[in-house]
Amino acid sequence: MQLESVTLPDDLLWINEYQWQPVEQETERTLTGALLVQEQAKRYGREIELSGEQSAWVTRATIESLKALEAEAGKVMTLTLADDRSFQVIFDRSHGAAVEAQQVLPYAYPDNDYLYSLTLRLLTVAP
Repeated sequence: MQLESVTLPDDLLWINEYQWQPVEQETERTLTGALLVQEQAKRYGREIELSGEQSAWVTRATIESLKALEAEAGKVMTLTLADDRSFQVIFDRSHGAAVEAQQVLPYAYPDNDYLYSLTLRLLTVAP
């Protein structure tokens, strides 16, 4: 799995893969009581949350690389999954940090090889 030039573990889980609704719908009642329904297919904006809490750990060096990407506003990146699907994405900052990392075992002074669990929050955008 790859996000731009950063290699990620292939066993990161796409935890919200099937929560995407490809059609947006709005309903409204008229003054006569009739129901108006409007539907439109969504093109982009799919949330991709990748997590590896228990299985897919990354090094501190990988976290630093991801944090450097996260610091760039408006950066469009290519995400390539282990099954060769690819998406044009940006970081999803709407729920807080787009890159979250926790040490697997707490340690005061970790080096670049120390292991972390990782959560990435991304949004698909137009290519």
